[in-house]
Order: sequence, then structure tokens, then C-alpha cells
Amino acid sequence: MTAESDTKTAGRTLPEDLLTEALISLENLEHNLGCIRRRVGPRCRIMAVVKANAYGHGVERISAALEKSGIRDFGVANIHEAIELKTALAPAGGYRVLAFSSPLPSHIDLYLRYGIDMTVCDFNTLRSAQQLASAAGKLLTVQVKIDTGMGRLGVSPDETLLLLEEIDRSSHLELAAIYTHFAQGHEPVGFSRKQLDCFRRLGAEYEHASRKPVCRHAANSGAILSNPDSWFDMVRPGILLYGSHPVDGMPPELPVKPVMQFQSRVIFIKSVPEGTTISYNRTWSAPGPRRIATIAAGYADGYHRALSNRSRIFINGQPYSQVGTVTMDQMMVDLGTDSDIRVGDTAVLFGWDGASAGELALAAGSISYELLCSVSRRVRRVFL
Repeated sequence: MTAESDTKTAGRTLPEDLLTEALISLENLEHNLGCIRRRVGPRCRIMAVVKANAYGHGVERISAALEKSGIRDFGVANIHEAIELKTALAPAGGYRVLAFSSPLPSHIDLYLRYGIDMTVCDFNTLRSAQQLASAAGKLLTVQVKIDTGMGRLGVSPDETLLLLEEIDRSSHLELAAIYTHFAQGHEPVGFSRKQLDCFRRLGAEYEHASRKPVCRHAANSGAILSNPDSWFDMVRPGILLYGSHPVDGMPPELPVKPVMQFQSRVIFIKSVPEGTTISYNRTWSAPGPRRIATIAAGYADGYHRALSNRSRIFINGQPYSQVGTVTMDQMMVDLGTDSDIRVGDTAVLFGWDGASAGELALAAGSISYELLCSVSRRVRRVFL
């Protein structure tokens, strides 16, 4: 069986040499992109956020599928991810890759070498970039990030126009866009409104002073859903692309579908009497005679230890309680007293045939972003 399986095989028995895998539905990815496009309209560009190995889904295949679907703007965390993405995309080009992180001075040459958009947040980075680009005789494309309230990266609003003016005076720097990031993107009022008003004002002041338009982007997944005023020229969907709502537990406003199904296999079944304790620290004991299944996945595969005794595993379409402490490589499931589960059956940890990543995140006291990104590299991605 190859990795190029059809989505209809999602509930199949896994290959004999594979215990745990992450099924990745490119069809669902395309569906989600279509939902976002219909939401923001044809005039708004979409920057696909594919940082952290495309939220754990496999950046090479995900970005190739998005590129095939017409995406020409990509966002990643840093220069190393940007280089990885640049080498994975089609050599014909016509796309733009932005690294969100503020660079170290030693990294600036890599932006020049690979043609990656560099985030500029301060004058020191700007001047180092100008000097290196001039020495290389190249034009470096930059995007200015404005800290309107996230408090993480970005030039202060008071210094924004001065920074933009200095870029415009440089013959070796080209301004591609200005952008900001919401601290509470899913809430369009209150603090998000203050951030939006600040960003809009700075953009208008710059365009008035420079007498030229500038691309502006601010909206993450939450703002795509909640705040059309923040869409500007481009939006930056991340978690929505991968089929989860940015706020776990809220009713979905777009009919997105999970792109990943994380699943494993039953590798052992035993019958135990009442009172038998299961796993480390004996956190669960059988309330009566039980059949206990061992699943070949644990926290080293990305199934959080915080889910111990709090989650459900779906086997043959039926939910079963996970019991005992989740261990590094395995976990246990209570099959009750009357089930037809057998060794080798598929156990869905989360995905379209089981609990959602959002449901598990709530149980773990986490967020779906973290659960998706936690699926480890030892879990093979199988693209459908």
C-alpha cells in the first residue's frame, strides 16, 4: 500500500510494518482553502501559513498542494523554515515567502541569497540589511511588522513612519508590505479594535506621505472569521487551513474539515478482574471485569500525557475510554466486557473518524494548534 491512497481508505487496516500514522487529506485541504476564498472574496490575497512543518502536516506536500491551488504567498516562522520551503516549491517561482521572525544579523545574507521576504522591526536590522544588500549589489525585499499590541515583535507605532521613510530612501531595499498581528483575533471589538484602528491609521498616514499604496495584512484565522474590516489586501489563515476552529469549543463558522487523522493500532488485548490497576502510578482501576486494549502510540508520538483518563479512542467507529497514564510509546483503552475488537484493528486518536483535535485540546487543557504540531516526526505522514 502506498502513501498515495484514496481518502475512502481512511478507516482501513494499516500496513503490517506500520503501527502509527497521520493520514493527511489533500482533498480536505483544498476544501478548506475554498471555504476561506469564498469568505474573503476574490480581491483579497491569501497568505498560507505553513510554519512548524505546516502545523505538523508535512510542509513539502502541503505547500505543493496549495501552490497547485493558486496560492502565491506563504508565511513561515524563520529563515530556516523559509529556505526549506523555497527548495520545496516549484522552481518556476512567482510566489513570495515571508519569514515572520526578526532576523539575526548573520541571517540577512540568507534572505538575499534565497530571495525571501525579511521582516523588519527595528532600525538596527534595517541598517544592517541596507549595508549588506548594497555590498552584494542586490535588492532585498522587506515587510515591516508593526506592534499594535501583541507585544512580541514589531516596530512601535511611534517609530513606524520613520522606519518606513528610511526604507523608501534606500536604493537596495524594497517595501513589499506592512503587517501586524492580533492578540485576540477572534474578538473583533475591544482590544482588537484598538489594534485595528492603530494599524489602519499608520497605513493611511504612510500612503499619504509617500503618495503610493502599500500592501497591508493583519487577519489571522480568528480575524478572518470575526472581523471583515481587518482583511485589507491579504489574510493569513493558519489553523483554518488545517480544519480546526481558532477557538476550540466554539461553533464552526466555516465548514472546514480536518486535514489530519492521527491513528494507530491495537497491539494487545487482555482480560483483567475487578480492581486491576492500569499503567504508571495506578491512576485507574477496573470497576469490574474488563478487556483492556493496548494501543501502539503514546506521548512520544504526540498524544499528550495530559489526556490520561480524559479522552476517547475510536475503534471500529465506536468510542472507548482511554484509561491509565499515557506512556511514552503506548496507551490503554477500556473495551468493557462485550466488544469484538481484535489485535490489529485501527484506533483513531483524532481526526475525521474520531474525536476532533479541538475536543482533545479542551480535555488536555491545551489548544488544537499544539496537538497538531505535537504529532512527532516518527509518525509517518500518509498523503491521501
